[in-house]
Amino acid sequence: MTTPHADDPRTALDSRLAWRPAGEDDLDAWAALIARTAAVERPVWFERREDLAQILASQKNPPTENSILGFDRQGTVRAYGRLTKNPGGNKAVGFGCVDPEWQGSGVGRGVLAWLEARTRQRFAEDAARAADSGAPAERADGPRLRLHAEEQHAHQARLFTRRGYRVVRYYNEMHRPLEGPLPAHRLDDGLQLVDFGPRLHEPVRQAHNDAFRDHWGSEPRDEEAWGFVVNDPQARPDLSCVVVDTASGQVAGYQLASHDAEISAERGFKEGYTDLLGVRRQYRGRGIAQALLAEAMRRFAAAGMDKASLDVDSENPTGALALYTKLGYTTVNRSIAWDKEL
Repeated sequence: MTTPHADDPRTALDSRLAWRPAGEDDLDAWAALIARTAAVERPVWFERREDLAQILASQKNPPTENSILGFDRQGTVRAYGRLTKNPGGNKAVGFGCVDPEWQGSGVGRGVLAWLEARTRQRFAEDAARAADSGAPAERADGPRLRLHAEEQHAHQARLFTRRGYRVVRYYNEMHRPLEGPLPAHRLDDGLQLVDFGPRLHEPVRQAHNDAFRDHWGSEPRDEEAWGFVVNDPQARPDLSCVVVDTASGQVAGYQLASHDAEISAERGFKEGYTDLLGVRRQYRGRGIAQALLAEAMRRFAAAGMDKASLDVDSENPTGALALYTKLGYTTVNRSIAWDKEL
């Protein structure tokens, strides 16, 4: 491996490991590191090999520049970090983990320092491209790195706090048992519930960007980002549904679902998960979200699921938390968003 320059983010990394960007040949070892860590930390969800393969295909966040793997002397991956950022976006998002055998040794601090340094680079690169094109300058308040962690993982909270991060949001994981009566739904005249499929990929993407433009922390999803949704290995179009305005053909709302069989086996119950639920502003207040969730529960139950689940911003501006509670969802876990202004 070449020696990094002084301004290279790799200078922050622990020298006991050999570091390089993730590549196709690393998929098995990278996935094995995440699985080893998950076996100890017991997260609600973690990335598998097929998820990592999608990440390696990213054009917007190429892994050659935005990922790092640390190998011990035997060639075992012991830590990783990666970064994503939308061009012109006001934040970067960091991901990573350290092998349980190496936790507490300082490796995690180095990965976090690498993420921060790479975030500064990404913002500088975006600002330079904007200047070259004559576009407006990047945000004046400077680069920001966001990290996500489950509330149960106190060791991560301690590290983030020591590094100057602050809690900016809480998210609730909510479950709803599917045995017994399920809520009924009825849509207004002129609204129709339809199945989700390739024909609706782009209309639903546009509806999602419209529905979430007033949500905290949300940024528009371009075609690549949307591809991560519709091509997710756990995506279940058969458990998803869309509400369409029959007069205009416009997508009014949508519920996109997934099912992870491996996670279900580990948790001891089958779970239909609502990845995304949204209703366009002009259609809110007409019971569309309730109808979509009721239909999701019906489909989940018919597919043999034990629970319906979803995550929600605890301060969601549309009153989603109250709706979910009304439909029988209860909070079972929380995750936290941490920010640092760099």
